[in-house]
Amino acid sequence: MPVAEELLPWLKRIDATRWYSNFGPLVRELEGALIGMFAARSDKALHLTTVSNCTAGLELALLALNLKPGSRVLVPALTFVATATAVMRAGHLPVIADIDPHTWLLTPAIARAALARDGLDAVLPVATFSCPHEIDGWNAFIAETGLPVIIDAAAAFGNQWDCGRTTLVFSLHATKSLAAGEGGMVVSRDFDLVARIRKLSNFGINLDPHEVTPVGQVERAGINAKMSEYHAAIGLANLAKWPALAATRVELHARYAARLGEVAGLNPRWQRVPAGTVRTLMCFRVRSGGLREAIEVACAAAGIETRRWYLPPLNRHFAFATLPVSGSVPEADRLFDELVGLPFHSGLSAANLDAIIRAVSRAVGPTTV
Repeated sequence: MPVAEELLPWLKRIDATRWYSNFGPLVRELEGALIGMFAARSDKALHLTTVSNCTAGLELALLALNLKPGSRVLVPALTFVATATAVMRAGHLPVIADIDPHTWLLTPAIARAALARDGLDAVLPVATFSCPHEIDGWNAFIAETGLPVIIDAAAAFGNQWDCGRTTLVFSLHATKSLAAGEGGMVVSRDFDLVARIRKLSNFGINLDPHEVTPVGQVERAGINAKMSEYHAAIGLANLAKWPALAATRVELHARYAARLGEVAGLNPRWQRVPAGTVRTLMCFRVRSGGLREAIEVACAAAGIETRRWYLPPLNRHFAFATLPVSGSVPEADRLFDELVGLPFHSGLSAANLDAIIRAVSRAVGPTTV
């Protein structure tokens, strides 16, 4: 996150305009800078709107599709719970699917099998642990099936530039590679879809004098999901140093992974991602649940926090236990046993990394199963 001195010029601009929310000048400036970054990597016209957070963006994107109530939306078993809660809050039914064993993603092949088996109305894959989706496959899926695809790209800014015929929803949470403290954005080729999302983020109030609906009228109820000027200020301050932020994360992850690869007997198995992926987490698989537990215990003894990000799988959460599962989820279940999450952030020092490697090394021994 930017320090106070970096934010001061942006805060002074807020003071000067006295515009604090409701699509203010800093929000519009941030949107313009972001869409410019996406447009530079696309041969198609793209459209973007900010939102208060990624979860609200997912909910609004689903609402803007105008699906019938109770529609069946395919989601991966390995994801943050907000993927499922957004579907439910939009009035639809999450259908849980397994993941690819190499990329840990819900793929078009998995979605095709689920569609044939269970019937679906939409698909909501996730750019799990920052890993971008290969868009040509989703473009073909959409062309074949006619189903809309919204990608929960919460942690994938800097990696998922191409949206194709899908809709991308990003997070600007404090833990993400481009942070605004809180916030999110939706990117799509579909101008009308993005316009509906923007309107729904402002309670559904029409502000466009060119629409048939009179200005100030609500044709369809929305929510309050606008980004504030203060969050836009943080986003702009960080966007100004984006190349350095991205390079720091790429370099740290590579160095960290190399050190873990040198731990005798660990043999970490990594998610298959494109080279140069900007990472937000340090997650890898080990050979067994016993070794994963040993690493967690050794790290705890050294005062090092570990996490089991996106676990348990969705179908094991109490709130989602009755949701339909498409077939079974063996790959997600294996990750539930084997996935390790270690501290990862841009302020991680060499001494921090040394301490983590020592703790992991102590956990790996001949008696660990």
